[in-house]
Amino acid sequence: MGVTGGGYADILRAPHAMRLLVGTLVGRLPNGTAHVAIVLFTRAEGGGYSLAGALAAVYGLATAAGQPLLGRAVDLYGQPRVQFPAAVVSALGMVWLAAAGIGVLPVAFAAVVVAGFFTPPLEGGLRALWPSVLGREDRVHRAYALDAVAQEVMFTVGPLLVTLLVWLWSPAAALLVINVAGLLGALSVVVSAPSRAWRSEPREAHWLGALRSGGLLALLGSFFFVGLALGSITVAAMAYADRHGGDAVYGGLMAALGLGALVGGLVYGARPWAGAPEARLRVLVGLLALGYLPLMLVPGVVAMTVLAAVSGVFLAPAIACAFIVVDRHALRGTVTEAFSWLVTTFGVGAALGAAVAGPALELAGVTAGFAVAGAGGLAALLVLLATRGVLAVSPRKAAQAAEHVVRVSENDRNGTVEPGFSAGRQA
Repeated sequence: MGVTGGGYADILRAPHAMRLLVGTLVGRLPNGTAHVAIVLFTRAEGGGYSLAGALAAVYGLATAAGQPLLGRAVDLYGQPRVQFPAAVVSALGMVWLAAAGIGVLPVAFAAVVVAGFFTPPLEGGLRALWPSVLGREDRVHRAYALDAVAQEVMFTVGPLLVTLLVWLWSPAAALLVINVAGLLGALSVVVSAPSRAWRSEPREAHWLGALRSGGLLALLGSFFFVGLALGSITVAAMAYADRHGGDAVYGGLMAALGLGALVGGLVYGARPWAGAPEARLRVLVGLLALGYLPLMLVPGVVAMTVLAAVSGVFLAPAIACAFIVVDRHALRGTVTEAFSWLVTTFGVGAALGAAVAGPALELAGVTAGFAVAGAGGLAALLVLLATRGVLAVSPRKAAQAAEHVVRVSENDRNGTVEPGFSAGRQA
């Protein structure tokens, strides 16, 4: 099924789908570009690589802490009562950073903590909305691929937008503009009919919530290291750019990474895939890991831009496949929280990658910074290989199978035939 045929076009023609996708995309712009904006802002204020990496890392950690808590609040209280108020507070945190600068470090760190912690869980919220908007499972899975592609549009355009705003005005102005845009995007989502009507399934009360799923824990462990790889690339690319042309080169490398993922996502989502998504995910993460290793060659700008694009090709397919795996392993009533945990572990990994890459760059040079990315990709693959047995069992599918067995047993006792089964099968 082609991209321009009945595939993505079919999804986008569904009522509310385009609005939800675009609104979520714009609403996530502050979070999707924050790592670039914070690094550029810190460097413009006179801070070094370690401080830039530390601020980006603290922002990522704060986002990681807030996402599952806000996701659980969405599951309990609905989307509008959580998403937009959180977006407002997050934007105010970035305004605080832009106004205060880095002169007083505790203030700068406090500002990024507020901005990160209150980042609204729009990403998990959109994936929770797709079933009610699209209905059929195959359309929902295709929407996950479209979602991953749309993310890469943001990661491609976002860095270019930030660098353009920096060039036209200043890094502080870039922080303000992207956060105003984010507020408008979040508002567009939460006032839509699907968002206002959505309610989570009933859930079993437990303090661990979504983390009771072993398959989800395995997936989170793997994507922690994928995040680590990307976080290290963010800082290592800045060091590379400082030696090869400055901010324009940095924006180009980040955009190339996103463009590669965009192309990969379009190709991946253009066709249906057979077999268990867990097995497919192992292949995709393996290819993703291989794509990070050539970055350690640190060639000239043109070749490095090509390598950055190649390293991103399997990112969107891996993320889209991970969405399906999360959906299969999320326990009842925890879907937004489960998707938010994926964002969280990804953010923690990115934060650690940024924090490790800074000292690695200052101690051993640009190659060492990109070596962190290669190690992260390989570790992500090893986690999936080590947890193959855990991921093979989907709690949701197991529960459905158990319910089916109960129904068949009851039909046997009552002498009835369940729809879809023959009398011979019952006998």
